[in-house]
Amino acid sequence: MGEVINLRRARKARARADAQDKAAANRLAFGRTKAEREAAVAEAARHDRLLDGVKRED
Repeated sequence: MGEVINLRRARKARARADAQDKAAANRLAFGRTKAEREAAVAEAARHDRLLDGVKRED
């Protein structure tokens, strides 16, 4: 005979594992710090200023 398992515990354990997987995916997608977001905005602004500085006038 096989090992007896508690189905409620197994269901909850599976739900916890699924939640952890989803949380890990969200951390990768949205897990940038405020400093990283601000640095990206500053870099984009610097890039735009650089392009505007070398623009030719017609």
